[in-house]
Amino acid sequence: MKRTSLVAALSLSALLAPALSLAQSPAGGAQTPKARPRQPKAEADPLAEIRRTTAISLITSLADEARSFRDETLRARVQARAADALWETDQERARSLFRRAWDAADAADREAQRRGEEERRRQREQGGPAVWMNPPNLRSEVLRLASRRERALGEEFLAKLEEARKQQLADASLPKAGDAPRADTPENELMGDENSHAQRLSLARQLLEGGDVERALQFATPALQRVSRGAIRFLTDLRGKNPAEADKIYAALVARAASDPVSDANTVSALSSYLFSPQFIITIDRGGSYSMESAGTKPLPENVPEELRRAFFQMAASILMRPLPPADQDRTTSGRVGTYFMIGRLLPLFERHAPAAVAPLRAQMAALTPDVPPRQRNENEHLLTEGLVRDDQPRRDDVQAALDKLSRASTPAERDRALQDAAFAALARGDARAREFAERVEDRDARAQLLSFIDYDAVSRALTQKDAEAAFKLARDGALTHVQRVWAYTEAAKLLAKDDRGRAVEILDEAAEEARRIDAEDADRPRAMLAVLTPLFELDAGRVWSHMPDLVKAVNAAPAYTGEDGRIVIKFQTRERASIRSGNVDAFNLQPIFSALARDDMNRAVDFAKSFTGEGPRASATLAVAAAVLKEPAKPRPSS
Repeated sequence: MKRTSLVAALSLSALLAPALSLAQSPAGGAQTPKARPRQPKAEADPLAEIRRTTAISLITSLADEARSFRDETLRARVQARAADALWETDQERARSLFRRAWDAADAADREAQRRGEEERRRQREQGGPAVWMNPPNLRSEVLRLASRRERALGEEFLAKLEEARKQQLADASLPKAGDAPRADTPENELMGDENSHAQRLSLARQLLEGGDVERALQFATPALQRVSRGAIRFLTDLRGKNPAEADKIYAALVARAASDPVSDANTVSALSSYLFSPQFIITIDRGGSYSMESAGTKPLPENVPEELRRAFFQMAASILMRPLPPADQDRTTSGRVGTYFMIGRLLPLFERHAPAAVAPLRAQMAALTPDVPPRQRNENEHLLTEGLVRDDQPRRDDVQAALDKLSRASTPAERDRALQDAAFAALARGDARAREFAERVEDRDARAQLLSFIDYDAVSRALTQKDAEAAFKLARDGALTHVQRVWAYTEAAKLLAKDDRGRAVEILDEAAEEARRIDAEDADRPRAMLAVLTPLFELDAGRVWSHMPDLVKAVNAAPAYTGEDGRIVIKFQTRERASIRSGNVDAFNLQPIFSALARDDMNRAVDFAKSFTGEGPRASATLAVAAAVLKEPAKPRPSS
């Protein structure tokens, strides 16, 4: 009611402004009070106020509608984003929306975990390695938005996460005989990413990135009592800003790990990352499947105190040489296979820094050898050096090692595996022979996957080097899917847009033609169209408006398209090997284009958003329009 009165008053003021306008005083010279004109007070632009009121109404209505959405993911996201957008206007309502969003996110995450377990089980039953894309972590999304607005609300949600974790611990406290521990069970903080500690550390790392070291430490401290991947990554980042504090916390973790009965080879591996491979954290499970979590390019820590290094090796030796129970009673995350590989991985470090432990470790490794199949030993051999080789040390030639295996291969399958190894090793080194090796693979499906993987990598490298024409040519001639080719074309066009608008538009036209080759019902079609329209808006907004009906038609024809979670994915998977790469592509989502449209013409943008038949696209587009308007800086009404 108060806001309506304000708008009416401002509108009346706008009507009277011409009659009340005053002439500007001339520049220079002092003015007497009588002669000085009265300066009009800065007034809010009534049109901007109307736009904001409309945006708030859109968000409020959408938040109410979201309560009945069938999709828990959409319900959580819409309510959380609505709460974030409404925070400055109505904090009480925003808190209520955040709590409703949390409940929906909790349900959605649990369902996604169940489906993920089923998919991993299905792939493993088929034999060979399993590969999958992790679903979005919705509780993390809600937590991030809420914590940014109010720390107390963030702590409330973290406490709920902890309660859920304790319940899972209680449910899992009496495992059935013979059950293998899962990598994502709640007691395994090292391997899991869903518990409150992982979320707390993720938030703390964001604070660190923003330069707020003190608050980051306050937030992270409760989660720094046990070894986890998140704890090690946080400490690695903290050491760049406060080495003494990071080393102190790390020393306490090392001491706890040495006396903790659940510590195993993966615990040792994570702690070794802080000192010797900060760019990687490698974990390996009981079956030999491994994960290599990249922490980006990180330098080796400098000026490490000798007592800290000595404490690490004492702890590592004591854990790795613990007597192992029979295989059917082994409850460690690493098992015998993982322990074997971790000993082999760290032996060179022991030889340099703690030689007295080498002989007992070699004996332990020999005792474990019968539990590790020969093929697994060969295929995971690269784990022994990954991330640990110093720049001043000779690097192992993995390409030549693969070619040596090729020369000894006696069957087509063995030759294909050796050629795949050679291709991936060459790819990692930027060796042009990667494609040559891939073309020699006999298995047609494996060859096609490998060529696509290699060509995608080549395009990515060219884009990273900002060589737009090379990326365009590689994408045009390479073995890419339609949507991958559209992505490459549009990224190349963005690089050219500033200096050669004409060429950028030409490439976008080719990308649009490629997008039309995608089946109408395929969710990749609207993704590809959006990837074209988003950069085109900056070059020719009129053309984009004219293409919006076609976009609406494409979105409505593809039920699987949600308007969110745009990714570019490249995967290689056979019975013997699996590798996957993915990256977020914001231009595949509705938010960027609708934010741009809203700034140009809010009403038309709203009309197009309402044209989507699916709940997800309609909500995503509507939120994008409203949020873009609310983010506009307040502008005073121009005086007449």
